[in-house]
Amino acid sequence: MFILIQAHQYNRYKSLMDQAFRLRKRVFHDQLGWAVTIDGDCERDEYDALRPAYLMWCNDRADRLYGTLRLMPTTGPTLLHDVFRDTFAGASLNAPGIYEGTRMCLDEEALSNDFPSLETGRAFGMLLLALCECGLCHGIQTLVSNYEPRLARVYRRAGLAVEEVGRADGYGRSPVCCGIFEVSESVRADMQQA
Repeated sequence: MFILIQAHQYNRYKSLMDQAFRLRKRVFHDQLGWAVTIDGDCERDEYDALRPAYLMWCNDRADRLYGTLRLMPTTGPTLLHDVFRDTFAGASLNAPGIYEGTRMCLDEEALSNDFPSLETGRAFGMLLLALCECGLCHGIQTLVSNYEPRLARVYRRAGLAVEEVGRADGYGRSPVCCGIFEVSESVRADMQQA
């Protein structure tokens, strides 16, 4: 199931939150080699202290995490503006209705154990569809995110038209792109079809 955890629910879902921070460390520090803040076996940054919302893909008991991402309004501090500014070449990406989705990652081992026939690209597609549906439910009109170029193919396979507005080197092993996508019923329909 997919759930949106907001600040007032952090304690209720403490196990999922802890799993998410550990997963982020494994993906962004260990695998991708990004220069992120590590605290033991967890990756957290100053944006987590701003009490963002987290979209979580978990089992029905909400005690096993499969994937996660962080959602923040672009009207406040964001990774996009503070860290990844070089990736969007001056485009105006902060307004009500535009949210930043960051730290999107999957626990490929957990998914492989519980869903052995589910390929990673399709799993990303499911998390992206849940993100679109979450955006529709919460008045989000546009999502902006940084991603590595190889994910553009995953977005296309998921039926998501991402507009790349820029990219830059110097953040990890690969360039980092900045992309935006519309949140609408037609986008959701395209993703469901895919």
